[in-house]
Amino acid sequence: MEPIDVIAYSGGTGDERPKAFILRGFRIDVVEIVDRWIEEGSGDRMRKRCFRVMGSDGNMHTIYYDETGLEWYYSS
Repeated sequence: MEPIDVIAYSGGTGDERPKAFILRGFRIDVVEIVDRWIEEGSGDRMRKRCFRVMGSDGNMHTIYYDETGLEWYYSS
């Protein structure tokens, strides 16, 4: 997992969904959110909002927002 900067739509619950992200110095716009889900750890109760997105680079990417640490990460 790699920390990333994300430009997100922020609604009533904070960073609700990604609009673009910076990966290794390159901006990738989110063309489409293909899937989204929430993961919650059973032991530590860490909650992550996960997104599978189609990027403007033509690739699929999985990113998530750590609600505990208030940070975005790139997972693959």
